Amino acid sequence: MNGKDGKKPRPSLIEGPITKTLILFSMPMLMGNILQTLNGSINSMWIGKFLGEGALAATSNANLIMFFLMSSIFGFAMASVILIGQNLGAKKVDEAKRVVGTSTVFFMALSIILAVIGLLFSTTILKWMNTPADVIDMAVTYTTIMFAGVPFMFGFNLIMAFLRGSGDAKTPFYFLLLSAVLDVILNPLLIQGMGPFPRMGIAGSATATFFAQAVSIVALIIYLYKKKYFLRITRNDTHMLRINWTIIRTLVQKGLPMALNMIVVSLSNLILVNLVNSFGSESTAAFGVAMQISSYVQMPAMAIGGAVTSMAAQNIGAGKWDRVKRITWAGVGINIILTGFLVILIHLFNRATVGLFLPTEGKAIDIGVHINNITLWSFIIFGIFNVIAGVVRSAGAVVFPLVVAFIALLLIRIPLATYIGHSYGFDAIWWTFPISFSVAALLNLLYYQFGNWKKAKMMPGLSRA
Repeated sequence: MNGKDGKKPRPSLIEGPITKTLILFSMPMLMGNILQTLNGSINSMWIGKFLGEGALAATSNANLIMFFLMSSIFGFAMASVILIGQNLGAKKVDEAKRVVGTSTVFFMALSIILAVIGLLFSTTILKWMNTPADVIDMAVTYTTIMFAGVPFMFGFNLIMAFLRGSGDAKTPFYFLLLSAVLDVILNPLLIQGMGPFPRMGIAGSATATFFAQAVSIVALIIYLYKKKYFLRITRNDTHMLRINWTIIRTLVQKGLPMALNMIVVSLSNLILVNLVNSFGSESTAAFGVAMQISSYVQMPAMAIGGAVTSMAAQNIGAGKWDRVKRITWAGVGINIILTGFLVILIHLFNRATVGLFLPTEGKAIDIGVHINNITLWSFIIFGIFNVIAGVVRSAGAVVFPLVVAFIALLLIRIPLATYIGHSYGFDAIWWTFPISFSVAALLNLLYYQFGNWKKAKMMPGLSRA
């Protein structure tokens, strides 16, 4: 399938060997996830070593808020990805460009609104989270600067979603690499005030992230126009940079449940960190580090889940249901292998891994090791239900995965964690991870096998081949 500009054929996800295509498409996404998580981990190391456990606890709370904000737009981005994928699978390039134009206007307006709300209420939110009094000033400083960068953050993630929806996972990786390198280099310079840079403390870490994302999105936009990316909005396409209410309704109707799904995940984490904060700043720091480590273990599941969603959407648009089924089980198998390998590797070097972030002596490192021992293996189960849910959503069936997440995380994990924490102590809380993930995996598998998700549609009038 050649572009109108005479460029090389666009990547196709509707033909060729399933497993090979899935691996090749998901690997840049996996590497991108590694970069983002490694970026956060290295920055946490700088903060922990230069500014201490208090600053690390402050950023742990602040980063949960930013994750909550990203979750609020995740569903709308995924709805755009699926719409683009199904249109391209059905060979409707102009319709895919209309999705790009409307999504761009919609996301930019939404990002500005959320940034303003966040700037106004960040202190209130941090207090609600029961952020320890000795770190709340640092948390407010860090969070305020991060909120100022929300439009860049949203824009960067939206463009990457467009690219992945069209079958290009390599270009997002290259610009994630640029962002990560800038962020990692600038963090110690601005925290400590090295060379010509001012000493900014914790504000320096947030400023480094702000600058890295701003530079990266500008560079990405310039690159796409220089290479004449086939879904770019040209001078002749400016009429597409407007609100198309049919597309907006679809983004809201299909995106909102997916956004709520992510919000349920982040809300459960916010409530959990509120519980953890009640046990003191050492517990908060250990929990933050354990979650940082677990984010590595989740990376294969997140990358494969994203790749499966894009691949399944294009194949659904093309009417190739047999390939959709093969994509599903290939994704599950690859996830089990990759996630299982990471779980074993981190278990073998558990204390040394936690020690990269925390002082080797003290209570915090022992807490972090204990959390890892109980929770890490359960992310294999997390990967299974994440892949299944990704396929189901790619057809337009977005409500059931939300219901599953709500049941598993808010009706099971949080009440159970609260009860266990108060009845059996802090060390027992972490058994709620494998329990809640198992419930979610079972419910998603049953729906995949017996539910009517294949009859769902993303948008009225969007026919499948």
